[in-house]
Amino acid sequence: MKRVLSLGLAAVMTASLAACGSGSADTSGNAADTESTAAEAAGTTAEGSEGTASEGGTFKIGVIGPLTGDNAAYGLAVQNGAELAAKEINEAGGINGYTVETQSQDDEADAEKSVNAYNTLKDWGMQMLVGATTSGATIAVAAESYNDNMFQITPSGSAVECVENPNVFRVCFSDPDQGTASAQYIGEHQLATKVAIIYDSSSVYSDGIRENFVAEAANQGIEIVASEAFTADSKTDFSVQLDKAKEAGAELVFLPIYYQEASIILKQASDKDFHPIFFGCDGMDGILTVDNFDVSLAEGLMLLTPFSADAADAQDFTAAYTEAYGEVPNQFAADAYDAMYAIKAAAEQSGITPDMSWSDICDAMVPAMTEISIDGLTGTGMTWNENGEPNKEPKAVKIVNGAYEMQE
Repeated sequence: MKRVLSLGLAAVMTASLAACGSGSADTSGNAADTESTAAEAAGTTAEGSEGTASEGGTFKIGVIGPLTGDNAAYGLAVQNGAELAAKEINEAGGINGYTVETQSQDDEADAEKSVNAYNTLKDWGMQMLVGATTSGATIAVAAESYNDNMFQITPSGSAVECVENPNVFRVCFSDPDQGTASAQYIGEHQLATKVAIIYDSSSVYSDGIRENFVAEAANQGIEIVASEAFTADSKTDFSVQLDKAKEAGAELVFLPIYYQEASIILKQASDKDFHPIFFGCDGMDGILTVDNFDVSLAEGLMLLTPFSADAADAQDFTAAYTEAYGEVPNQFAADAYDAMYAIKAAAEQSGITPDMSWSDICDAMVPAMTEISIDGLTGTGMTWNENGEPNKEPKAVKIVNGAYEMQE
């Protein structure tokens, strides 16, 4: 069984950010049209209120992520992926014969703002949540959704603590799983035996992946020849880290970091005539979209991800997404799309209806999540265990001629 996330831990973790501006986006409804009062939508309280039912025969699903700021590429992708799935679900007859309505709120990848976004969505009448997008925000919101007994599925919150409460599930792999799977992939495919790591020691996401990568590397015959950190306050000059990796003879540099910093590292490595294999995780997704970045510098870069927009089984989704939003979808869009279809499958398995309170919906959805299997964009035959973790095959892509190429 999952451990219950204590309020004390939740308070500490609200300041963390991993994964992975103002304003909000309403993807298919208008919160101003909702007439329920704040008291009606307040949710579970110490006195035991269970939340309000949706009016009009519509499931109301909230979405939270950074729609502005440095991490907007992640949040906008989550918003779009959830919205596209909702549109398809409605066109196919809805969930149990009822339509789906979504609304997105911006949290700027900030834990406190994510809680505010959650409360705004509760006032709107949210019954289930897709979010948050980044780990720190997800952990903060998970403390609230647990107290309310609100069903929550995060597309991309990868820190272990994101799903410690029994009402929370995730689509992506956890940080430890990404670190372990990356080392296994590198070892099993004999990509390198001498590996350097450059990571963000101020990030729960980055350091968590690094720790498990190092533990598994020993089992794969991988020698860690350099392990160099940076922090959020020192992420523009990586000369020292790259010099140490090069001097140590690293054949591969593992980058469990976000794509913004990775784009700088690739440019500075090229300037130093240092050309190892670079390997990242899901935070690397988006590197081809960095403004003013020479994408040729990413040629040959590999990242652990279960989704490629160019894969044969993703073509319909990619075409629909590109037509709707004018850009190629990334893994975060695919994660959110799969989250919506997981909700659909579990809702149909449990037989929930919109006239139920969110607490009753949650009580029905949690066991149903462990009984379903979906063929999603990020995994075939994807299932979930009672700890909220997905079971699916880890894959890697390689950037070839400026596009993702799924690896065998």
